[in-house]
Amino acid sequence: QSSSHPVYNYKSFVDLKLNGGRQVQGVLRGFDPFMNLVMDDCLEMAPGGIQNTIGMVVIRGNSIIMLEALERV
Repeated sequence: QSSSHPVYNYKSFVDLKLNGGRQVQGVLRGFDPFMNLVMDDCLEMAPGGIQNTIGMVVIRGNSIIMLEALERV
């Protein structure tokens, strides 16, 4: 990470649709200028309503199709 590109830290609950038909939900912890995301407490929403806990992940920005901010209930 270069000093000219700071990583911003947030704690928003978000839903992501990714290429390949994948979908994940979790807490957005940070991002960079390339829209690479650091997500925590992540759940993968698998076909058939199955949810897989995947914990902390880094998601490349070029694989993100849609990002939606959600309110945690």
